[in-house]
Amino acid sequence: CRLAHCLLARGDAAGRVGLTHHELAVELGTAREVVSRQLKAFERRGWIRMERGRLAIEDPAALATLARSPA
Repeated sequence: CRLAHCLLARGDAAGRVGLTHHELAVELGTAREVVSRQLKAFERRGWIRMERGRLAIEDPAALATLARSPA
């Protein structure tokens, strides 16, 4: 998953990513709505926590596994 890979690559040492949904979408070349849907799914699984204008990676191992998957 390109989004999982992007989050891990852009996260700081504390696991914080200071990008908005729009900025992530532009970086990935997709629509903001697609990114928002995926982030919401990641949050439901407990992998991330969304905050205003940034997000926190809660389970980097799960994101890394997803980032390595061929889908």
